[in-house]
Amino acid sequence: MSRPALPLLPVLYVSHGAPLFAIEAGTTGPALTRWGRQLAASATLRGIVIMSPHWMARAPAVMSNPAPATWHDFGGFPPALYELQYPAAGHPALASEVLGLLKAAGLPADSDAERPLDHGAWVPLMHLFPEAQVPVVQVALPVGAGPAQVLAMGRALSGLREQGVLLIGSGSMTHNLREFFGGAREPAPYVIEFSRWVESAIERGDQATLLDYRRQAPHAQRAHPSEDHFLPLFFALGAAGWGEDESVKADYLSREVMYGILAMDSFALATAQPA
Repeated sequence: MSRPALPLLPVLYVSHGAPLFAIEAGTTGPALTRWGRQLAASATLRGIVIMSPHWMARAPAVMSNPAPATWHDFGGFPPALYELQYPAAGHPALASEVLGLLKAAGLPADSDAERPLDHGAWVPLMHLFPEAQVPVVQVALPVGAGPAQVLAMGRALSGLREQGVLLIGSGSMTHNLREFFGGAREPAPYVIEFSRWVESAIERGDQATLLDYRRQAPHAQRAHPSEDHFLPLFFALGAAGWGEDESVKADYLSREVMYGILAMDSFALATAQPA
């Protein structure tokens, strides 16, 4: 028996920045908290499905762990960061649905019942839903996948939005860690140019150009020496139907730049309401 359709949830893209974002929230953290509070007040959330670049697998994989641990998958940070816990439950039944949808789209995936929550998931979720009251399922980023493949993964799961499931792509709008330790505090010009180029492509619904960002975007190689932290953007775009439905628009929650080089762009994707 099919589950009755609920109001269509937006899709969220978040830049999770450095692990320090958990305790150094800037302006992005409070913006995510406000958005999460508004969503929880207006919709019943059955679960969250989130893609983070800190889980990469040889093929699509889905976390079916009923009680995922908070994994502090980083080193060299202040002790307070390692004391943080995000005790959200997992959701094996939802994980099974995700597996079925991926398989139906020709994207067979594996189940991982041991997978913990990595910081690409729990750090932004601490801001979005600090009470950890919504069950979470992570989806792995397949090694070697490109923008089109990740877009297809999001598209395969888009129907969950009508079933009370919030789909999230968690990455970073810019992610050059070689420059992270340079000590810069003012936003680097290339960070702004790249981020606003992406925003313009999203606003235009220009799927072909954005999929080819590696050649067409200004400073793409510098903004992303490797693609992993940019690809969850395409998961969110696919889940929202962006590029297929001209009415899908991005509502920016943050355009903050942290540490001079980490663009924290975060936005909700939803069907624009008629004026």
